[in-house]
Amino acid sequence: MNPESYKVHSMKTINPGIFREYDIRGIVDVDLDEEVYETIGKAFGTYVKDHGGKVLSLGRDCRLSSPDYARAMTRGITSTGIDVVDIGMVTTPMLYFSLYNLPVDGGVMITASHNPGEYNGIKLCLGRDSVFGEEIQNIRKIADSGEFHTGSGTASETSVEEKYVEFLKSNVEIKPGLRLAVDYGNGMVGIIGPRVFVEFGCDVKEFYATPDGTFPNHHPDPTVEENVAELAATVAGEGFSLGIGFDGDGDRVGVVDGDGRIIWGDMLVLIYARDVLSRKKGAEIIGDVKCSNRLFEGIEAAGGKPVMWKTGHSLIKNKMKKDGAALAG
Repeated sequence: MNPESYKVHSMKTINPGIFREYDIRGIVDVDLDEEVYETIGKAFGTYVKDHGGKVLSLGRDCRLSSPDYARAMTRGITSTGIDVVDIGMVTTPMLYFSLYNLPVDGGVMITASHNPGEYNGIKLCLGRDSVFGEEIQNIRKIADSGEFHTGSGTASETSVEEKYVEFLKSNVEIKPGLRLAVDYGNGMVGIIGPRVFVEFGCDVKEFYATPDGTFPNHHPDPTVEENVAELAATVAGEGFSLGIGFDGDGDRVGVVDGDGRIIWGDMLVLIYARDVLSRKKGAEIIGDVKCSNRLFEGIEAAGGKPVMWKTGHSLIKNKMKKDGAALAG
């Protein structure tokens, strides 16, 4: 850094354990508070500026701590001279969408994904790529150093909802009249899912569509069997074709078939892979190391090239981009 472009600040000690392999995650009022978010905002703003960035989008989930933490993060980022475009309360996929549809150089999502309400966290993007691994640790080192760029960035607000809905309608086909049961789990998909399914012409029974950061009805992780028990019973008992459950920030799903049986994640990937491979024979398909052998055998049987890779959305996406894989999950 140019010594004229930054100042050294005396900062509180941040628990290094919150800086994980592919995001930042901790417990509210134990690991996290507004000062921690502002400090990380200064560190990330400095990191972005060092990489030539000027503007970041910022979204948040419905956790009770998220509005205050988003404001603190914004204060930290703008103090480094980086501008922030606040897109409000959104799903994590909507934050990722903003990286392609707003004139920004990266993004920040305030969320703890599928963790309980007492948690919060941060997902970071530089350009259109997730920040993970060594780069997250580099941001931690900047935060610990207290050496941050200074400047007067601006904060503005916009919405990506309309463009996101149009994107979904242009890229997804659903047979009109499909009978669905959907459990939003009081998470972020509740802000957009009901509208989208109606516009697709689906016949939908909804559960817990109102975002509530206390997650009063069940833990916001639909990949855990007990959290989709009500959904499964409804699908089987009332003759729905399919049941879908979403997590807290909308980047994780649980699916049950028409008999109320859970379709586990690796089998979902295989369903998607067969569709992709029907159009792209021989394509590489990446599977998380936690997936069963049935996935990799199924990909090969369908004419694809199966690749096993490390757990973590950032790691999987980086591998997918590096290899030019057609699908990963």
